[in-house]
Amino acid sequence: MKIEKNKSLKKFNTFGIDVRACKYVELYDEEDLKKILSADEFKNDSKLILGGGSNILFTKDYEGLVIKNSIPGIKIIFEDDKSALVKAGAGVVWNDLVLFAIEKNLGGIENLISIPGTVGAAPVQNIGAYGEELMNKFHSLKGIYFETGKDAIFEREECRFDYRNSIFKKELKGQFVITYVILQLIKNPRPVFNYGTIKNELDKQNKENYSIKDVSEIIAGIRKEKLPDPAVTGNAGSFFKNPEIDKSLFLELKKEYPEIPGFTTPCDKIKIPAGWLIEKCGWKGKRIGNAGVHDKQALVLVTYGNTNGSDILSLACEIKISVIKTFGIELTEEVNIY
Repeated sequence: MKIEKNKSLKKFNTFGIDVRACKYVELYDEEDLKKILSADEFKNDSKLILGGGSNILFTKDYEGLVIKNSIPGIKIIFEDDKSALVKAGAGVVWNDLVLFAIEKNLGGIENLISIPGTVGAAPVQNIGAYGEELMNKFHSLKGIYFETGKDAIFEREECRFDYRNSIFKKELKGQFVITYVILQLIKNPRPVFNYGTIKNELDKQNKENYSIKDVSEIIAGIRKEKLPDPAVTGNAGSFFKNPEIDKSLFLELKKEYPEIPGFTTPCDKIKIPAGWLIEKCGWKGKRIGNAGVHDKQALVLVTYGNTNGSDILSLACEIKISVIKTFGIELTEEVNIY
C-alpha cells in the first residue's frame, strides 16, 4: 500500500484532464481500505473514491486523498434452475463483467455492454442503456462507511434507485465506498431488443432466434459508431441526463416542434432525449477552443488537445442556458464535477 504525493490524475479520468491529487493510493482489498479510512494521517483529509474515471470532470486539483478502488474478482456464488447470483469486485471493469455474463449465457446486462467504468460505479449511477437499467438485475452490494469503517450491505430497495441516481449519489455521497456488487442474472435468457436501431440490425441477420450475444454485439457496434473512443478523444460519455417533464409542457412543445421525441415514464412523465434538445439548439459538432460537442452524438462533450475542466464546464453551462431559453427545460449533468 503506497501513498503517492502530488499524483497526476490525467490517465485516471477519461476526459484526460491533467489535474493532481495531493495524495493518492490504489487499493485491492477491503482490509487495506479500512486501514486507510481509519488512519490518523488521513482523518482530516477529504476523500474521493475513483473507479474508471469515466463519469467525472475535474476542474481543479484535488486537495485531499484520492483512493483508486481496484478490488478485483468475478464469481458465481449461487445458482438454481432459473438464475445465478454473480459477485464482482468494485474495481472490475464493467465490460469485463458483461462479457463474463454473456460467456456463461446469463442474461440481464447484455444491453449494458461497452459502458465505460467499473462495477463499483454502476449502482451509484444506476447505469442503463437500450431499455435496460442496472437496478433491474441488482441483488445487493457491500461497502464501508468512511466515518466509522464499518461494513454494510444494501439490498435493492435500500439503494433508492432512480433514473441515473441512487442513495450513493445523493445522501451517502462522500460517505460510503462500495466494495462488492451482486447481480441476479437469468438462465436461458430472452434478449431484449425493443429499440428500433437494434431490431433493424438484427433483422438484417435474418435469424429465427437471437441470443444475448447477438444483441450485445449489435449494441457494441452501435456504440462504437456513435460514441468517441476516450483513448483518442477525451469524453465521459453522456454528459447530461435525459430530462423528464410534465405531459402538459410536452404537449405545448409538440405544437411548435411536432417532431420532438418523448417517452412516457413509469411516473407518468415524458422523457425527452437531451441529445435532441442540444442538437436542435445548434450545438452538435460545435467547438469552442479545445472543448466541443461530438459531431455524431450531441449528448457527448469532448476535449481536443490540452483542455482544462473549466472549459468543458463553461461549454456545458452555455448549452444548458440555450436549452432552457429555447424549450424551458433545464438539463442536469450526469457526470460528477469536482
